[in-house]
Amino acid sequence: MTELISLWLDNNKLSGTIPGSLGNCSNLEELYLNDNQLVGNMPVSLNNLEFLSDVDVSSNGLDGEIVLGLGDCKKLSSLVLSYNRFDGEIPTGLGNCTSLKDFAAVNNSLTGQIPSSLGLLSTLSLLYLSGNSLSGRIPPEIGNCSSLEELQLYENQLEGVIPREFGMLQSLRILLLYSNRLSGEFPAVIWTVSTLQSVIIYRNNLSGELPTEITELRELNIILLYENQFSGAIPQGLGFNSSLKNLDFTSNKFIGEIPPNLCFGKQLRFLNLGLNQLHGRMPSDIGSCSTLRRLILRHNSLTGFIPEFTKSSSLSFFDVSGNSINGTIPSSLGNCTSLSTINFSKNNLTGLIPEDLGNLVRLQVLNLSFNNLQGSLPPQISKCAKLYSLDVGFNTMNGSIPADIRNLTNLSVLILGQNQFTGEIPDIFSELNRLWELQLGGNLLGGGIPTSLGQLRNLHYALNLSNNNLTGPLPWELENLVMLERLDVSRNNLTGTLAVLQELHSLLEVNVSYNLFGGPIPDTLLKFLNSSPFSFLGNRGLCFSCQSGNDLTCSENKGLSPCTQLSSELKKGVNRVMIVSIAVGSFLLCVIVCIVLSCKFLPFKSAEDQEYDIARLGSSIQLENVMEATDGLDERFIIGRGAHGTVYKVALGPDKLYAVKKLDFENSKGASASMVTELQTVGKIRHRNLLKVKDFWFKKDYGLILYKYMQNGSLHDILHEIVPALVIKWEVRYRIALGIAQGLEYLHHDCDPFIVHRDIKPKNILLDSEMEPHISDFGIAKLMDQSSASADSVSVVGTIGYVAPETAFTTIWGKESDVYSYGVVLLELLTRKQALSSSFPEGMDIVSWACFNWDMSKTIEVIVDSGLMEVFESTEMREVIEVFLLALRCTARKPTERPTMRDVVKHLVDVKARAGSNRAGV
Repeated sequence: MTELISLWLDNNKLSGTIPGSLGNCSNLEELYLNDNQLVGNMPVSLNNLEFLSDVDVSSNGLDGEIVLGLGDCKKLSSLVLSYNRFDGEIPTGLGNCTSLKDFAAVNNSLTGQIPSSLGLLSTLSLLYLSGNSLSGRIPPEIGNCSSLEELQLYENQLEGVIPREFGMLQSLRILLLYSNRLSGEFPAVIWTVSTLQSVIIYRNNLSGELPTEITELRELNIILLYENQFSGAIPQGLGFNSSLKNLDFTSNKFIGEIPPNLCFGKQLRFLNLGLNQLHGRMPSDIGSCSTLRRLILRHNSLTGFIPEFTKSSSLSFFDVSGNSINGTIPSSLGNCTSLSTINFSKNNLTGLIPEDLGNLVRLQVLNLSFNNLQGSLPPQISKCAKLYSLDVGFNTMNGSIPADIRNLTNLSVLILGQNQFTGEIPDIFSELNRLWELQLGGNLLGGGIPTSLGQLRNLHYALNLSNNNLTGPLPWELENLVMLERLDVSRNNLTGTLAVLQELHSLLEVNVSYNLFGGPIPDTLLKFLNSSPFSFLGNRGLCFSCQSGNDLTCSENKGLSPCTQLSSELKKGVNRVMIVSIAVGSFLLCVIVCIVLSCKFLPFKSAEDQEYDIARLGSSIQLENVMEATDGLDERFIIGRGAHGTVYKVALGPDKLYAVKKLDFENSKGASASMVTELQTVGKIRHRNLLKVKDFWFKKDYGLILYKYMQNGSLHDILHEIVPALVIKWEVRYRIALGIAQGLEYLHHDCDPFIVHRDIKPKNILLDSEMEPHISDFGIAKLMDQSSASADSVSVVGTIGYVAPETAFTTIWGKESDVYSYGVVLLELLTRKQALSSSFPEGMDIVSWACFNWDMSKTIEVIVDSGLMEVFESTEMREVIEVFLLALRCTARKPTERPTMRDVVKHLVDVKARAGSNRAGV
C-alpha cells in the first residue's frame, strides 16, 4: 500500500475504527473519511505519514485526544475534525504544522485553552473551534496569523478581552465570537480591517463605542452585537455601506438617533435596534426600503410619526412597541402585504385603525394596545384570516364589537379590554374555538353573557369580562371551560349562584366581586377565600360553608357570612340513615359480586386461591358486559400490548366504544394494592389531556382498567405505523404538542402532591377523533411527597430513548425527567423519526442527531419531517423553529437547564406571537 496517495471514502456508511495500518501508507497525501460511522481513537501511526496534507474525518463518532500534529506534519495543509467526540486539549504541537491552512474541530468536547503556538501558523486561513468547552483567554498570538480569513470561536467558555492584535489580521473576513464570556472594550482597531464581512459577537459582556471607521467598511454585510454593553451613538454614515444586510444592536446602551440612510445600499434585510436608548424619529426612507423584511425598534425613546410605506415594501415583521411615537397609523401600511406581525403597543398613537389593514392577508399578530386610538374596530380586520393574536386593549375605542370577528377562526388571543365598547357581547364564539385568552373587561358592554362562550373549550389562560354592565346569571355552558386558569367577572350586575363554577378545577385565579350573586360558594373555590378573599366581596347573598374539612371556621370574617346549616337533629338523623344504608348496601353488593366473580372466573380455584382480595370493585354489571363483549378477553380483541399490560377493544353499544387494559401482576407481590392507590389518585384527576379512567376492577393476580376508546390510536401509530403515512399539518402537530404539555403541567403543578409520569412516549399518548391528545398509562406513576427533602421519587426505569441522562442508571426520578421525555416526543412530532432509529449514525439518538444537524446547518429544513415541509405555510416556519428550539431546551443534559412544564406551556401558547421575534442570522 506504499503506492497509495489519495484515499477518498467519505459518505460510505463505514463503521468500526480507523485501522492503524494506514500508518504504513508512507506516500499517503489525502485522507477523506468524513460522513461515516467510525468510532474510537485516531491511530497515532498517522503521524508517521510525512507527506500527509489533507485530512477530513468530520461527522463520525471518533473520540479521544487529537493526535495529528504531534509528529512530523510539515506538509499538513488541512485538518478537519468537526462533529465528533474528541476531548482533551488542542495539542500545542500543531504550531509545528507550518503549512496548515485549515483547522476545524467544531462541535467536539475539547477543553483547556487555545494554544498560543497556533500563532506560528502564518499560512492559516480558517480556524474553526466553535461548540466546545474551551476556556481561558484568546491568545493574542493569533494576531500573527497574517493569512487568517475566518475565525470562529463561538459557543465556548472563553473569557477576558478580545486581543487588540486582531487588528493586524488584514485578510480577516469572518469574526464569530458569540456566546462566550468575553468582556472589556471591543478593540476599535478591528473596525479598520477593510476586508471584514461579518462580525458576530453577541451574548458576551463587551463594551465600547463604534468608531466612524466602521462606515468605510464596504464589504461589511452582517453586524450582530446584541446583548452586550456597547454605548455611544451609532455612526450616522453607517447607512452608506452598500453591503449592509443584517444589523442587530438589541440590548445595548446606544444613544442618539437612528442613522438616516441605513437602506441606502438597497440590501438591508434585517434591522434590530431594540432595547437601547435611541431617540428622535424613525428615518423616513425605511418605508421605501424594498429589501427590508424585519424592523425592530422596540423599547427606545423614539418620537415622531410612523413613516409612509410604498407598495414595493417586503416588510414582514414590524415592532416599534414601547416608544413615544405619536400621530396616526398610516393607511399606507396596508401596502405591506407580506406583514405577519405588527406591534405598535405602548406608544402615543391616536386616530382610527385604518381599514386598509384588512389588506394584510398574511397578518398573524396585531398588537395596538396601550395607545390613544379611537373609533370602532374596523370590520375589514376580519379579512386577515390568519390572525391569531389581536390586541387593541387599553385605548379609547368605542362602538360595538363587530360580529364579523367570527371570521377570524385562527384567533388564539383576543384582547379588547379597557376601551369604551358598547352594546352586547356578540354570540359568535362558537366560531372562535381556538381562543385561549379572551379579555373584554373594562368596557361599557351590557346584556347577558352569551352561552357560546361555553364552547371555547381551548380557553386556557384567561376569561375577563369584568367592569362592564353585564346582567343575568352565569350560563351553565361555562362549566365546559375545564382548562380555564383565570376568571374575572367582577364589577357587573350578575345574578344567580356560582354553582356553574363547581367543576372548574383548573382555576388558579377567580374574581366574582361586586355583583349580585347569592348562595354558597362552591367547594372548589373555597381555597380562594384564604388566598384572595377580596375575590368574593360585594355579593351580599354569597355565603360559605364552615364545616370541618374546609379550613374555615364560622368565627372567621371573610367579608361573608356562613351559610345557614341544617339542624343538628336532622343532620344526625340523615347521617344515621345514610350510614346504615351504605353499610348494608355495600355488604350485600360485595357478597353478591364476590359470588358472581368466583363462579364466573375461578371455577377451578382451590379454597386457598379463592380467598383473593377485590381491592376496588366497579359495577359488577359493567364488568360482566366487558367480559361478554370481549368473549372473556379473547385475543382477537387485542389492539395493543405494552410494558404494563394488554389492551382490548370493547364495544358496549353502537356509540359506546371503550378500551380495557389488563394489568398482570401475578409475579409482583403487592402490586395490586399499589395500583389501587394510584388509580384512586388518577380517578380524582379531571383534565382534558389526561386519560380519564371510567372504571376499574382489581383481583389478586390481575386488574382491569376501563377507559374511553380513542379512535386515532396512539401518537406512535399516527407517526410511524400507518402506511401510507398520513399528512399531518403543522396546526395539528402544534395542538398535540400543547395538549401533552398541558396534561403534564397539570400533573406537575396542579396536583397536590404532584405526580411524575415516568414513561412519557408516543405510545402512551392517545388521540381522539379530533386529534386531541390524552396522556395514558399511569400504572407506574407514583405520588410525589412535596414535603420530602429530596422531592425525588423511586420507580422503575422508563423506556430507552426517552429516559433522561441522569436517570439512565438509577431509579431516582424528578419532574425534570418527564420534561426530558416530553422533549424527545416533541422531536418525534417534528421530525417523524423514532427516538432510536437505524437512520441515525451509530451511537446517536434523536436528541444528539437533532443537535448535530442544527449546529451544522442552522436550517430547520434538514431536520423536520419532509412531509411537513410540503404542507407548510411560509409564515409557520418561525413557529416550527421556536418549537424545535424548545425541544432542545427540554432535552438539555443538565436537569437544571430544562424548563418546567409550566414554562413549556407558557412558551407554546405564546409561540405564535413570538414566532417572528427570533433574530435573523442566529
